Amino acid sequence: MTLADRLRAALAADDHAPVLLPGDGGSFSGGTPAPAAVLVAITDQTQPGVILTQRTDTLRRHAGQVAFPGGRIDPEDADAAAAALREAEEEIALPRGAVDLVGAADPYLTVTGYTVTPVIGVIAPGLTYRPNEAEVADVFEVPLAFVLDSMNQIQVSTEWQGRMRTYYEINWRDRRIWGATAAMLVNLSRRLRWAT
Repeated sequence: MTLADRLRAALAADDHAPVLLPGDGGSFSGGTPAPAAVLVAITDQTQPGVILTQRTDTLRRHAGQVAFPGGRIDPEDADAAAAALREAEEEIALPRGAVDLVGAADPYLTVTGYTVTPVIGVIAPGLTYRPNEAEVADVFEVPLAFVLDSMNQIQVSTEWQGRMRTYYEINWRDRRIWGATAAMLVNLSRRLRWAT
């Protein structure tokens, strides 16, 4: 069974649905959340990895943070998968045809007002990426087993806008993966753990 087939089976399994994180420690109260999608690109190799980006320090939102390639679902996007593929091509020059789409994982509601659909895709290892200089400072790969290991998922609480917020962070080498990106990885780890 290929990596893509194993991931498809894990996403399809619902006999033991995991307890998923509801959002960034709170709810969004500003109306209807905007739909967004990210690409969780997993490299097809003996020890699979996941592709992440380091956002530039000049962005208005989420400057310097680690993130999946992705963004808003535009009206011309057919669905979340189309948006995730478009964004990955725009942000890191990952060709749409290089991604074997697996399916969508559990949506995640951010405190900033987005319902984010993580779209899982399998890619060949060793691809060359060209970061969009306006948005992406760096592209890197993290071992999938590391980010999905609950021992590496640290729960942190802090006060934000007058309320205590709880979030996850995953520290890999000099990279701090936290907030919505870490939460989606935690949800994915729960989905894969329960489904295998």
